[in-house]
Amino acid sequence: MHILLIEDDLDLGRALQSALKVEGLTSEWLRRAVDAPATVDATTVDCVLLDLTLPDGSGFDLLARWRNQAGQGGQVPIIVITARSAVEDRLAGLDGGADDFVIKPFATAELMSRIRAVLRRSARQASERWVLGELVIEPRRHAVQRKGAVLDVSPREFQLLLELAREPGVVVSKSVLSQRLDPLGEPVDFAAIEVHVSNLRRKIGAELIRTVRGVGYLLQA
Repeated sequence: MHILLIEDDLDLGRALQSALKVEGLTSEWLRRAVDAPATVDATTVDCVLLDLTLPDGSGFDLLARWRNQAGQGGQVPIIVITARSAVEDRLAGLDGGADDFVIKPFATAELMSRIRAVLRRSARQASERWVLGELVIEPRRHAVQRKGAVLDVSPREFQLLLELAREPGVVVSKSVLSQRLDPLGEPVDFAAIEVHVSNLRRKIGAELIRTVRGVGYLLQA
């Protein structure tokens, strides 16, 4: 999963990127409002960590712009991280569409827990164990079970399964998977995706992943 971090403090930015990496999350770190994308898209970004006080603008303006955009951007979880602790600021952030509001200084472990919480909510899961029919997925442990049996899946296969599990029963296109499987590098080749899907089917059960010809794949759970 991929996190967009917008934070101008060098020490905090480096620390957060390291913590995200330990959690198994990729991240892109920006330090100025002008460098922020015009839109955030749920097909490429799983969560945004947004500082309110930036050297060239306000995080409130970015929050408003993204929440007012049409399409997928309104669905991307956004966590505000800021030193501004006034009740008015917290209300403005939450009422403006932020999913959570964390005041600096904070414990990194707490922020990671809050990220996991908003990611669970976006995937409509109530706990760290994602239960989809006979499948149980534990993102933090990179573990998969079916009918109680532990399945041996590779990191890439696990990443692919997690992307399909975010919206079970919904077709995920190959182009979306191509970007999401390596958000910081070159898009993954479609042929490689087909190989990973084939291997994953063999391990979790071929009937659980359906091909929608010419479009992509969906998880049936």
